[in-house]
Amino acid sequence: MPSFPETVKLTATNEAPGTPATVEGLVNFRDLGGRRRRDGTLTPHGVFFRSETVDLIRPGGWDTLYALGVRTVVDLRQPPERARDTTARPDWLTTVPVDLDGLAENPEFWEGYWDNGLMGTPLYFLPHLTRLPDRMGAVLTALAGAPEGGVLFHCMAGRDRTGMTAMVLLAAVDAEPEEIREDYFETVRNADAFAAATGRPNPEAESEKLCAEHGTSMDGALRAAVDGFSLQRLFDDAGLPEAVRTGIRTWRGAVTAEP
Repeated sequence: MPSFPETVKLTATNEAPGTPATVEGLVNFRDLGGRRRRDGTLTPHGVFFRSETVDLIRPGGWDTLYALGVRTVVDLRQPPERARDTTARPDWLTTVPVDLDGLAENPEFWEGYWDNGLMGTPLYFLPHLTRLPDRMGAVLTALAGAPEGGVLFHCMAGRDRTGMTAMVLLAAVDAEPEEIREDYFETVRNADAFAAATGRPNPEAESEKLCAEHGTSMDGALRAAVDGFSLQRLFDDAGLPEAVRTGIRTWRGAVTAEP
C-alpha cells in the first residue's frame, strides 16, 4: 500500500483542464482531473482516468496512455466478461480485476435491478453502495493501493459501474455536485458515438423511460444518488482501513494535505 498523508484537510490544483486526450479505440476515455471542487480548486490531473473496456484500445492508444502516466488498470467487469478479453496488453501495465457487481454472490440484490434494466440507470447506485458496500470497498482498495502512476478504471461501456465509481471518487474530494453530474452525462452524450463504434444499441431512451416509470428521470436519479451518498458511511460499512480511506480522500496523495 502506498504511503499517503495522514491528514485530509485538502487543497488542490487551480490548473484549468486542457484539451482532452484521445485514446485510439476509445470513445469514453477521460481524466477525472479538472473538475471544480467546493473550495474553488480543481481536481488533480493524472491520478484517475475512466473509460469503456480497454479491450477496444488499438496499439497507438496504449502509447497515449503511457504518455499520460497510466500504469494500472482496475477492471470492474464480471469474470465472464473478462474471460472474453483476449487482447494483448503492454508489459508496463498492471491489471487488477475487481468484480464490482458481485452478481453471482448476491442474486437476491440483483433480482430488483438486473432483468428489469434498472442496472442501466443511477437508480441502483445508492442501493448497491448501501447493501453491497464490500464491492465498492474492494474497488477503492485497488484504486488506493495501485502501484505508482495513474490509474484507469473501466467496465464495458464506461457508463454505469464506471460512473458509480467516478461519483464516489469525485465526492471523496468534495467535487461540486454539478461537476459529478456533468461527468456522468458526458458519457450519456457519447452514447451515439459509442453505439456506432461498437455496433451496440444506444440504451439512453430506454433508460430514461425506466426512470420515468419510477417517477423520476436519469438526471433526477443521479442527483438523488449524489445527494444521498455518504463517503464516511461507505468507508465504515465496507470496513476499510485508514490507509485506504486516506488514499481515496487525498487521491493517492495528489491532493495536497495542509499542515
